[in-house]
Amino acid sequence: MKLLVSILGAALLAASTALYAQAPQGEHRRFDCSKAKDPKLCEERMAKMKAAHGKAAKACEGKQGDERRACMQKEMCAQSKDPAKCEAGAKERTARRAQIREACKGKEGEALKACVREHRSKK
Repeated sequence: MKLLVSILGAALLAASTALYAQAPQGEHRRFDCSKAKDPKLCEERMAKMKAAHGKAAKACEGKQGDERRACMQKEMCAQSKDPAKCEAGAKERTARRAQIREACKGKEGEALKACVREHRSKK
């Protein structure tokens, strides 16, 4: 009986460790280029964006919070084709985010997620 309990315990322990395994850091993506109309173009665009983000992160090193966010926004827009349009869009998104944050203040969990979804769809 003890042997059976020991084996069962070991099996459960082994199975539970797989649940906590995480993907390697470099492979997390928000968008899967393999599902895009032109995967090669998508990969090139992602690589270009990653390089621009790396440059911006280096320029904003040592800054934190809102100061870092503003610096990253400025640096990323400076590298875009139309910096003025990029800055305007970034300011608009920042204002929209602040509106949603204020509207959903004090909510947590599923209620917060539902509130954010509702306000994002209003545009």
